[in-house]
Amino acid sequence: MPQDSKPRFDQELETRLMRYAAIDSQSDADSPTSPSTARQYDMLRLLEAELKEIGAEDVVITDYGTVLATIPGTASGPTVGFLAHVDTAPQFNATGVKPRVIKGYNGGDITYPDNADLILSPAEFPYLAQKQGHDIITASGTTLLGGDDKAGVAIIMTAARHLLENPEIKHPPLRIAFTPDEEIGRGVNAALPKDLAADFAYTFDGGEVGEIVYETFSADGAEIIVKGVSIHPGHAKDKLVNAIHLASKIIQTLPQSVMVPETTDGHEGFIHATDMVGGSSEMKIKLILRDFEREGLAEKGEIVRKVCEAVAATEPRAEITCTITPQYRNMRYWLEEDMTPVDLARDACRKLGIAPMSVPIRGGTDGSRLTEMGVPTPNLFTGMQNIHGPLEWISVQDMALATELCLELVGLAVKG
Repeated sequence: MPQDSKPRFDQELETRLMRYAAIDSQSDADSPTSPSTARQYDMLRLLEAELKEIGAEDVVITDYGTVLATIPGTASGPTVGFLAHVDTAPQFNATGVKPRVIKGYNGGDITYPDNADLILSPAEFPYLAQKQGHDIITASGTTLLGGDDKAGVAIIMTAARHLLENPEIKHPPLRIAFTPDEEIGRGVNAALPKDLAADFAYTFDGGEVGEIVYETFSADGAEIIVKGVSIHPGHAKDKLVNAIHLASKIIQTLPQSVMVPETTDGHEGFIHATDMVGGSSEMKIKLILRDFEREGLAEKGEIVRKVCEAVAATEPRAEITCTITPQYRNMRYWLEEDMTPVDLARDACRKLGIAPMSVPIRGGTDGSRLTEMGVPTPNLFTGMQNIHGPLEWISVQDMALATELCLELVGLAVKG
């Protein structure tokens, strides 16, 4: 057994993640409903039943598809929220997930039963090299695993069960929320802050052990509609305006060598084309704009608008519209005014012998929106790695440390 983990939660976490990961709960950005997919209810209803079974109170699925529950306090203190999301990312196949556990990882390459060409190598992923002796969970090679964020769900459920079965453990009132659609930026309904009723909260949706995130991207989405002029190609001379050509010109005119995910890291933002669909008469381009600062985000939006205007000027018969929609903002703007929940998490890490680290994450969490809406919500580690693809993996022992962190946190939150 690795010395950096206690064994008391390992089997439960393994069982829970294996059960949850096998459920297809992928979200869909093109769906207008909440949740965006009916299949997310397979997870939501399961968690509703499990919470009732372990004795949680006030268990409900809201009309916007979030499971809420209460763990009654055994001592005074602020009401603390714990959140994880049930949906998995739309970027890669999530149908037919076959999770498997590699007991006592030997430190070598990991191969996949359903994809002989796929290799997870510690030489390529140094964090894996640190996990020799751990129990590693992966998928079978043709799907993502869905540890993002079913690992967070498993951690919270395990901690909740432990607290309810051990009422002598002193902790303040706790509120649990399992949200849909985080992966498509719609996990936090306008009603959630009031319904959660927490003084502050934590999402368990982070990566390496020790990670405490209070700085995220700010994010906007852009949608460009290009309408050309359609006519039979046999009679097209001086009449046809091909929307595909104009859409391609927009993509090519946007910054290519800089300001894209492939060439940026750290605090650098980007403009990322995620979709381009349609035909010669009309095309739709979707972009995501990311920056850690409001000013940088606004500049990227202005770049996209000016490119659209420039391309439109080359063909006045076309109609090009650009709509930019706010998504979420850097939680640092609010958390730096009161670092109490961050400091509490750091103290809990240190009590467990874990060195806390805070790095800006090049993404967002439900905590980004919750913090902006008045509930300070930093993000805590689960151990998840290589998310959104077939090489996704997680250590059971890392998840166990996150569970211990959860329990240490609630103890430190007690007042008096």
